[in-house]
Amino acid sequence: MSNISPLLADLNPAQREAVLTTDGPLLVIAGAGSGKTRALTHRIAYLIKECGVSPYNILAVTFTNKAAGEMRERILRLLGKNKNAPDIPLIGTFHSLCVRILRKYIHLLDFENQFVIYDDTDQLVLMKHVLADLKIDEKQLNPRAVLGHISNAKNRLVGPKDFTSMANSHFEEKVARIYGPYQAALRKNNALDFDDLLMKTIELFRAHETVLNQYQEQFRYIHVDEYQDTNHAQYILANL
Repeated sequence: MSNISPLLADLNPAQREAVLTTDGPLLVIAGAGSGKTRALTHRIAYLIKECGVSPYNILAVTFTNKAAGEMRERILRLLGKNKNAPDIPLIGTFHSLCVRILRKYIHLLDFENQFVIYDDTDQLVLMKHVLADLKIDEKQLNPRAVLGHISNAKNRLVGPKDFTSMANSHFEEKVARIYGPYQAALRKNNALDFDDLLMKTIELFRAHETVLNQYQEQFRYIHVDEYQDTNHAQYILANL
C-alpha cells in the first residue's frame, strides 16, 4: 500500500474502483452525499497525473455554473494548479460547452459567429412581437406558456416542422403556428435562446461530420456529473 497514489489514498473502495476504471464506459450510481463528485474529480486528476492523459482530451460537464465552478476548483487543487493555468481540462455546463463550439462554427449554419444569446426577458419581448405580427391577442394565448411548449419541443429536438405534424391539441396547433415565426425572428436578430444552444450544436454535428470528428478526437474522456438529470438533447449531445 505504500506505493498507492495519493489520489487514491483517501477514497473508499467503491470510489477507488470508479477512479481506476479508465477504459470504456462507466456509470456510477450512488445516493446523495456519497461522494460521486469526489470520485469524478479524483478520476480526472488521476487520468492526468497517473495515466499521462492530456488535459486537452478531457471534458467534464454538469448542469449549473456553480457546480462547474466547484468541480473546477477541486480538480485544480488536486492538480496543484491555479485557475489561469493553460493546461487544465474543459469543465463547464452543457450550455457553456455549446457556446464555445458555436462561436467557432455556427457560420456553417448561416448564423454569424458573434450571435446574441437571449435570456428569459428577451425571449418574452420577442414572443410578444411575434404574436402581434400574427395578430394573436396575448390575453388569449399566454406568451410564457407558448415559450414553455417551444422549450419542451427543443429539449426533445423537435423543430417547427415536426412540431406541426405532431400537434395533437388545439393549444399545440396554436403553438405550431407560432414556433416557425419565433425561430425566424431569432435568426433575423442573429440570436439563439438557451435551448437553441444545444439544438444548434447537435444540428451542426449532424450536418458537418468533420466538425463532429474534431471534437470526438479531442474529447477522449467525457465525464457527466448528475447524468440521470440529462434531458433528451443533452443525452444526444453527450452520445455524439
